[in-house]
Amino acid sequence: MLQYPHIDPIALSLGPLKIHWYGIMYLVGFAAVWLLGVYRSKKPWSPVKSEQVGDVIFYAALGVVLGGRIGYMLFYDFSNFIHQPWIIVQVWDGGMSFHGGLIGVILAMWVYARRIKVHMIDILDFFAPMTPIGLGAGRLGNFINGELWGRVTDSPIGMVFPTGGPLPRYPSQLIEFCLEGVLFFIILWALSIKPKPRYFISAMFLLCYGCFRFIVEFFREPDPQLGFIAFGWMTQGQRLCIPMIVIGVGMLIWLWVKRKRVKHETIS
Repeated sequence: MLQYPHIDPIALSLGPLKIHWYGIMYLVGFAAVWLLGVYRSKKPWSPVKSEQVGDVIFYAALGVVLGGRIGYMLFYDFSNFIHQPWIIVQVWDGGMSFHGGLIGVILAMWVYARRIKVHMIDILDFFAPMTPIGLGAGRLGNFINGELWGRVTDSPIGMVFPTGGPLPRYPSQLIEFCLEGVLFFIILWALSIKPKPRYFISAMFLLCYGCFRFIVEFFREPDPQLGFIAFGWMTQGQRLCIPMIVIGVGMLIWLWVKRKRVKHETIS
C-alpha cells in the first residue's frame, strides 16, 4: 500500500488571504496553455495571432467556470438544484463538471470565432492539443486536496485518504493525471505537429478523452448522490462520455469518407 503524502491544501497564507494548491494548479495549467499557444501561433497555419491567444484563453476560462458549474448542477445534482436553485453560485462548496465545462468552452469559442471571423473548429483544433495540460494540473490539485479519490481496493497502489475513510482506495486522481494529462497530451501534440484536416484533432480529442475517462471511472468512487446509474456498474461520468466517443468516431468516419470521395473524384 502506498502512503498518502498529506500535503497541506493551502500553499500560502497571507493574513486572511489563503492561496490553495488547487488554484495554483489551475493557474499553472492556463499559463502552460498560453505559452504553448503563443509558440504555435507563430506557425503559418495558425488560425489565431500571438496577441489573440490570451483572449482565447480568457473566453475558454469563462466557459470552463460557467459551463462546469452549470453542468454539475444539471448532470450531478439536479434534484438539489431544482429545490435550491441558488446553490449554483456556491462554488466554494465544490462541484464542477468536465462535460459541462467542455460545452461551455465550445460555446465560448463559437462567440469568439464570430468576433474574429474565424471558423470555430479551427480554434478548437488549434487549442485541443494543449488542453490536457490543464486537465492534468487539475487532477494533481484534486490529489493534493484529497478529493475525488477512487474505490476501495487491496491493490498495492491503494492509499488511505484523509477524507476517504479507513480503507485504502485507488489514487484515481493520479490515474487520471497519467491518462487524461500526460498520455492524452502526447497523443494530441504528436498528431498536431503537422497540419491536419479540419475536425480531425477535435474528433481525436473527443474520442481519446471519452475513452480515457470511461476507463478511469472504473477506479473512481461513484458520486454519492447518484451511485451507479445503469447495469450495476455504469457511472454518470461514463454515460456522459458515450456521446463524446460516438461523436468522435462519427467525425473520423465522416472525414475518411470525405477524403475517399475527393480522391475518387480526382482520379475520375
